[in-house]
Order: sequence, then C-alpha cells, then structure tokens
Amino acid sequence: MRLGKPTTSRHRAQLLRARASDMRRAPTASEGALFELVRRKKLGAQFRRQMPIGRFIADLFAPTVRLVVEIDGGYHHNRARADARRDLAMKRAGLHVLRLDAQLELAEPETAVQLIAAAVERLR
Repeated sequence: MRLGKPTTSRHRAQLLRARASDMRRAPTASEGALFELVRRKKLGAQFRRQMPIGRFIADLFAPTVRLVVEIDGGYHHNRARADARRDLAMKRAGLHVLRLDAQLELAEPETAVQLIAAAVERLR
C-alpha cells in the first residue's frame, strides 16, 4: 500500500500508521485466516500484521528473520510493475519478500503455511 505525497515525512508516517491500524481492524479473509495460522510463533518467528515498513505496509512481517509475506488478491493482478518496485525497495532494505496468492491461501492453507515455514527456516 502506498499513500499520496503528504507534506512532511512525519505526516507521511502518521498517515501510514493510521492506515495500517485501519487495515488490522478489517483484514481481508485471506490475511485474517493466514495470520491465525502463523501467529504466536507457531513457525518459530513472531509475525506482525499490517506492519508499516518504510513507505509501505507489509501484510505480514517477521522482524527476527526480516521476512515480509505479501498476500496477493485480485487487486494485485494489474499491479505487477508496482509490486516489483515495492519488492525491490524492500530487498534493498535487507528484507526478504515472499508473495502468496490469496486463492492458494484460502484453498490450501497448509501449503501456504509450509511455504512460509520453509522461508523462516531458510532465513534463520
């Protein structure tokens, strides 16, 4: 999620935190379901939902292994370039990005969890 250009970086950070808070209160079905499966260090890392990172908001973030998990629903089908730029910015910041299709998460949640668990294990 990227916001318009506020007047100051402080203002931008405040807007980003407020938007992340709103998104935590109203998660998509796939984000909410996946968070329930990975929360409380079930995979060996603590995950946070809708975490502001730089100028973006990560769907899930495990700070100890610097893993960002993005859940791509229909909104992302027409955003391949923007998502690639976002991933590159996060990688330049030393983060690892794992993108999961929302349909995979909803249809095969155990597969989504296995992919995340493998990434956590690899990054430890």
